[in-house]
Amino acid sequence: MLNACLNGSRGRDEHPAVPLTPAELAADAVRCVRLGAGAVHVHPRDAAGRESLHPEVIAAALDAIRAALPGLPVGVSTGAWIEPEPAARVAAVRSWTVLPDSASVNAHESGAEEVAAALHERGVMVEAGLWTVDAVEAYSRWRVPAGRLLIECMAQDRAVALADAAGMLSALPYAAAGGVPVLLHAEGPATWSLLTEAVRRGLDGRIGLEDTLRLPDGSTAPGNAALVTAAVAAGAR
Repeated sequence: MLNACLNGSRGRDEHPAVPLTPAELAADAVRCVRLGAGAVHVHPRDAAGRESLHPEVIAAALDAIRAALPGLPVGVSTGAWIEPEPAARVAAVRSWTVLPDSASVNAHESGAEEVAAALHERGVMVEAGLWTVDAVEAYSRWRVPAGRLLIECMAQDRAVALADAAGMLSALPYAAAGGVPVLLHAEGPATWSLLTEAVRRGLDGRIGLEDTLRLPDGSTAPGNAALVTAAVAAGAR
């Protein structure tokens, strides 16, 4: 499965094609799905352009994407940088009036299991974000099931990111045995190397302006559609 990560925390100051409004997210999702993406991951924004977990902000983005693409799996983030207080993140999830199909929860963040539990209680698939081997170990103690594991390599150096991926993946024998899908990705210069590694290992992958502004040849991507096209050409599906 190729997941298109459309915006992340980026703003227009980083790339003019970063989609921010519900209409922009929906239009970009349509383009990416037509080119081969099987799901999208978005960071909804409020009227001031800030990432938000507010129910109206989440609902507006989800409604717009689903109106354009009924049935498309749509995921959001619950990163602590959006709402630093764990109890407030839990309260936000419980206040959502429209539910995403999935939501990522970073296992290393304070209150991660409680946020995951709130999502699970509401029927939202939990994507456990694992950035380090220590995070893998922390996740292994969760009592909340995840529907997908995100092996997220944040090192900018390609060799280091690949080594980090191998270390985290080797720490997941229980996940492999349990059949939990694994999505492997990086951010920045290591993005394309890790996408190639995901394809080689038969894992899910993702691509989009959240992770990189560059095409494999190093040139600036015009937008998410070009990144998805390049990912599909590289063997991602």
